[in-house]
Order: sequence, then structure tokens, then C-alpha cells
Amino acid sequence: MKAGPKLSREFIQKPQEQQLQIETADVSLIGHREENQDRVAIAVDEAAVLLAVIDGMGGHSEGARAAETALASLLEAFWQTPRPIFDPLGFLHLSLGRAHEEVVKLGAGLGLDARPRATCAVCLVQDGAAYWAHVGDSRVYQLRQQQVLERTRDHSHVEVLLREGLITESEVQGHPMRNYVECCLGGEAALPEMSIGTRRRLKPGDVLMLCTDGMWSNLKDQDFGRLAQTSPQPLGESLAELGLRAVEASAPYSDNATAAVLRWRAA
Repeated sequence: MKAGPKLSREFIQKPQEQQLQIETADVSLIGHREENQDRVAIAVDEAAVLLAVIDGMGGHSEGARAAETALASLLEAFWQTPRPIFDPLGFLHLSLGRAHEEVVKLGAGLGLDARPRATCAVCLVQDGAAYWAHVGDSRVYQLRQQQVLERTRDHSHVEVLLREGLITESEVQGHPMRNYVECCLGGEAALPEMSIGTRRRLKPGDVLMLCTDGMWSNLKDQDFGRLAQTSPQPLGESLAELGLRAVEASAPYSDNATAAVLRWRAA
């Protein structure tokens, strides 16, 4: 019998930055899979923070390598760019493009179906605001006062059906094409569709959460909203509990469940 869910890495609660006044944490659970193909990182600077979550697509070869490569590319772009970043939205667009190119290189010489791929969510926080982007069905949530204020819309077939009113939210989870992603990093050389949001001003107590589909697919908005409630419990502990709930909700077939969170503490 396969062991229960376990952490592929310990969740990390990082110290508050004196200037930014933030609290951050991340978690990555292997679930009931043989391998954790998710990757997560939080890069903290005095003037800016970059959060990134990557989901290596398990149906394709070397999903973990694709996720590792994309994450390394994004982090390199962040650390090599003067901060605060002058053009945040342009930075996200160019950085995702470069990450895509690096993952495409992994599949050189392979048939289309065998090429490594990954989905991605990335968020830049600076000057009291958040800027985010995503490719595929890894998500970004902005939480305020225990509610989901904003969330990204997946590049997936069921999201299209939902927007067109052909299915309801309650029908998404059981839909036969729920896991069909329409674009991703890697695979074909052409730049994938990427959604890049506008500037979002942060208020004290706001929480940003980036996560893979293994985290969000079996939980409800109110579950995530609890991360943005006034509580003496450290953010890292709350996130770890949420990750375990996500894994247990789809046991014994749970996917990797990964998330990065940031709580904004100052105006």
C-alpha cells in the first residue's frame, strides 16, 4: 500500500522583510504520485518579490525537468534585472517567453508528444502593488477579507466552456476534459498564449496565492479565503494544512499540490 501524502520539501516560512513588511510561505506535496513534478520559489529583495509556481506536465516526458528549467529561467531573469523593475508587465512577458524557449530546447529532436512541457504562474510584488501572469492552469489568487477578490482564468477547455455559459462551476470538477490544457511552456516553438494582468494595488492583510491544479481543483474559494483572515497562526502553517486538505480531498489519486503565498502587511 502506498504511503500517505508527504511533503516533497518542507514548507518554508520566511522572515518578514523590514521594508516590504510581508510574510511569505510555500508548500509542495507529492500527493499519491510517484514523483513531484511541481516546482516553487519565492525570491525576496529589499524592493521586490517574485513568486513562481511551475507544474511539469506529467503526461509528457520529463515534466520535472521542464518545471526545473522554467523556474531557473524565471529566477535568473529576476535577479539580473534592477529592482524595483521599471516595466513590470514587460518583464513578465519577456521572462515567460525566455522560460518557454528554454523548455522548448529540452524537447529538441523529440516527437511533439514526447516534448517536456509545464504550466506556470508568476507574480511580481513591488511598490505596494502586484503584477501577475500565467500560462496553462496554474493559478494566481488575490484574497482579501476571507474572500477571493481576483483569480486568473485557466487556459483550458473547461474554462472556455464556463465563460461561454455552456457549463456551470459545479460541472467543472467532473467534466471529462477538466485536465485538458490548451497552452503551456514548451512543446511547440511558437510563443504560447499567456495572460498578463494589470497592476493591482495591495491593501494591508491582502494575500496572494499562486498554485498548481493539484491544490485548487478539489478545494473551494472559501477554503482559500481563510488564508486572508486575522489569525495568530503563522501563514506557513495555514498553507501546509490547506495543502494536506487538497491532497486528502482526491485521495488515493491525488496530484502534486504546490503553492506559494504572500501576505502584504503595509500600505
